[in-house]
Amino acid sequence: MRVNVSHNKTLKGHTLLLLLPDDLPAAPLDAIRSRFPELRILARRQPWADADAHARIPDAEWSLVTILVTGSALPLREKAPRLQYVQLISAGANHVLDNPLFTDTDVAFCTANGVHGAQIPRAAETRHLETSTRPRRRRSIPTSVRAPPPTLTRAPQEANLTVYPRGILGYGSIGRQVARVCHAMGMSIHAYTLHPRDTPASRRDPSYAPPNTGDIPGDLPSRWFSGASTAAIHEFLASDLDLLVVCLPLTPKTRGLISTPEFEVLAAKKTFVSNISRGPIVNTDHLIAALEKGVVRGAALDVTDPEPLPEGHRLWGVRNLIVTPHVSGNSTAYMGRVLDILRLNLERLSEDGELINRVSRKEGY
Repeated sequence: MRVNVSHNKTLKGHTLLLLLPDDLPAAPLDAIRSRFPELRILARRQPWADADAHARIPDAEWSLVTILVTGSALPLREKAPRLQYVQLISAGANHVLDNPLFTDTDVAFCTANGVHGAQIPRAAETRHLETSTRPRRRRSIPTSVRAPPPTLTRAPQEANLTVYPRGILGYGSIGRQVARVCHAMGMSIHAYTLHPRDTPASRRDPSYAPPNTGDIPGDLPSRWFSGASTAAIHEFLASDLDLLVVCLPLTPKTRGLISTPEFEVLAAKKTFVSNISRGPIVNTDHLIAALEKGVVRGAALDVTDPEPLPEGHRLWGVRNLIVTPHVSGNSTAYMGRVLDILRLNLERLSEDGELINRVSRKEGY
């Protein structure tokens, strides 16, 4: 049985289950309790990647749940017949796209798109700047960051960080914050989106954004590219990019999107490639070949394929490559922002409104 949510200002009759890997921030959770005093809240601490956690939760508990906050643990659809809204704590939804709860129901899934925006761009641009200076002596790098010997190669003598644009492949919340950071340093922005953004209304970002982050109106790009064809993507890649930042969601259409043909387009400027989204979007073997042949100047990967990257993998021995273990999005404010998205969506749910960051079943993000 579904709970009637129309104009249910207190969310009476709803049960919220939080499956989170960390202790809950008190302030945002108290704000939710204060705003919705009749909302029943249950909390369990679960590792993010524990997809089997649902099996350890009693059926009687699942039967009450209408709202779920989770990393990867999802119930069998028959166990949670009242479930209406799933709030993921990840920016991407690729790990749920094949789950029957997503494919065979009308349960609303929402991502944590926007919670990473403040921290990921700083990491992406820092790693690029590390390779854009003149050669220096190799320094010690912590074990959480791997850079192979010897020193990074010499940057072009004529390199000028404000001359060549930054290309942002995927202009969502993270991409827009990358643009904000780069634009503040005097760099021009080229943006790519799958669908055209020809009007001011279409360029606006409707997703969650913490204060003073991102590019909500979509004003920062000096050029905007779009289109699903290979030719459209290559037109974007051929626009004299000094840095390409991959910010796309992982879907069947984006898997392996950056491969040998794309690296060959980037060869004209020996573009530096930074992947901060999902590892399989960039073909690992093709990236290795491009780096070894000098087709691209360098790369930084916060995500890899495979992930985690095993000891002895070829990527560890490639020159001009910085690898970090999917940590660029980490922040002490992370869970607080996730709960902020939850609070906003609870408000919308109580008014039968459109949820923020809702995943499109057609697009997969």
